[in-house]
Amino acid sequence: MATFLDIRTFFFAALTAALTGFGTVHAADDFDLSPQQPGRLHAARKDAAIAAIPKDFKFVTPGKFTIAVSPGGPPLATYATDAKTVVGADPDYAYAIADSLGLTLEIVPVAWIDWPLGLTSGKYDAVISNVGVTEQRKEKFDFSTYRQGLHGFFVKADSPITSIKEPKDAAGLRIIVGAGTNQERILVKWSDDDVAAGLKPIELQYYDDEAASLLALRSGRADVIVQPHAQLVFIAARDKNIKRVGTLSAGWPDRSDVAIATRKGSGLADALTVATNGLIKDGTYAGILDHWHLSEEALPVSETNPPGLPKY
Repeated sequence: MATFLDIRTFFFAALTAALTGFGTVHAADDFDLSPQQPGRLHAARKDAAIAAIPKDFKFVTPGKFTIAVSPGGPPLATYATDAKTVVGADPDYAYAIADSLGLTLEIVPVAWIDWPLGLTSGKYDAVISNVGVTEQRKEKFDFSTYRQGLHGFFVKADSPITSIKEPKDAAGLRIIVGAGTNQERILVKWSDDDVAAGLKPIELQYYDDEAASLLALRSGRADVIVQPHAQLVFIAARDKNIKRVGTLSAGWPDRSDVAIATRKGSGLADALTVATNGLIKDGTYAGILDHWHLSEEALPVSETNPPGLPKY
């Protein structure tokens, strides 16, 4: 008989597939979403990382590295074609970290809203799920960075727009953005800067869902769409009718990074930082990002608790 957890897990998988529109039929040819993941890279044990684990740190399950992941959509994390195995760039990176620590990986799928409470209560050792470093989150958690937090500027494949790097490049453009998002906050500032420089303001457009946004872009009612970079990388590979013309740091004008979240004061973050830097040095890290078409999000070095997004 199925337990409540079994039912909830199946429901969450089905809901994720329905909301994101990702399934076997719609999966991009460039991405392997099979549960077997034959292309997954593995890493060697890193003695320095193992030595950095605090002697008094107790893993949730001895011999295992238990992490929470929210399967929000490819290429970062999603349910595979069997609707139960979690695959993507974040799980692959988690496997490499577990290998580095000489541990077996245990993945716990969670809804995004649930990870802070689960981590605080000790249900898992860490969260590896595209969590951005913010000053507010640093009050409760420790962080070990592993990717840049990027938003992407994407346009129709035949658009005359070729590059967006700074505010003047976006002057007068009709840009689709999510209401209340960090990218909206940045683009409002860009528009103000353009007006102050005597240029046209940016026209921000808002739609209820991704399908409506993409239709507006394809039909010419908008010039650009801005979303988290990884999401648009997958959509571009799947639909083959949009292209990237630029990226935007989530912390513009500074860089904002994505990190492993661990319990505050547990001491595990430093060991994870050492492990990540080992993966960067031996090339495993670059291989994982390249496999999921996310090389633009690579970090030169991992840091423990770097400056995060400020409180707004």
